[in-house]
Amino acid sequence: MPKSFFISDLHLGLQGAEEEQLKIKRFEQLAEIVKNEGGMLYMVGDILDYWMEFRHVVPKYFDGFVCVLRDLVRHGIEVYYFAGNHDFDLGSFFHDQLGVHICYGMQEVAIDGKKLCITHGDGLDRSDRGYRLFVRFVRNRFNLSLLSALQPDMVIAVMRAFSRMSRKHSRSDRDYESDFLFRYADALVREKDFDYFVCGHSHKEARKMLGGSRGEYINLGTWINGSFPYGVLEEGAFTLRHLS
Repeated sequence: MPKSFFISDLHLGLQGAEEEQLKIKRFEQLAEIVKNEGGMLYMVGDILDYWMEFRHVVPKYFDGFVCVLRDLVRHGIEVYYFAGNHDFDLGSFFHDQLGVHICYGMQEVAIDGKKLCITHGDGLDRSDRGYRLFVRFVRNRFNLSLLSALQPDMVIAVMRAFSRMSRKHSRSDRDYESDFLFRYADALVREKDFDYFVCGHSHKEARKMLGGSRGEYINLGTWINGSFPYGVLEEGAFTLRHLS
């Protein structure tokens, strides 16, 4: 069976030119591995640091990323893109123009005889009312239609501002998010039968057993700290690896 690959939290568009070029280079490197060895790529949220869909414009910051995705699909790779709290509304461009499958929230999938719960990880904390209001605002169709009618440079500046609002985290916030995601998965495995809970969001790469070894928690980490982690599911076994 071909391998399935998983990445999260690249935050393309966030950093300086040198860091962004290196991330694209590593993404191209991973794409070559996927084309040679795999059949599916799961992008588990916050791949882009911000995204706004226009009718006739694709932001130039992401042209390299778009070209890699198009090439993957042309080579028969099934690509799944989970919306995160930064690339919060992906519109129709990725699906209609590139052939990428768009996913919101948590999805339960079966791969190589294993059951996976896949989610970026945002929005699971029901007590975070501020974030839930934020998501309702930025994914509102009327609000998005108003934005898309404005001059693109102006709108991109607004989207960057939204991205900064969604990124106001301290180290303690990241620790809380990581702890919450693990506890959420540990509670979920007692209700649902699954082998792997795969997420991102907290930027803290991790792998832990759940619920008396009934399942496993996998956090894919981030690409913004100079490392390039990714997950591989091969013949039912999940591993975490790094590009170099």
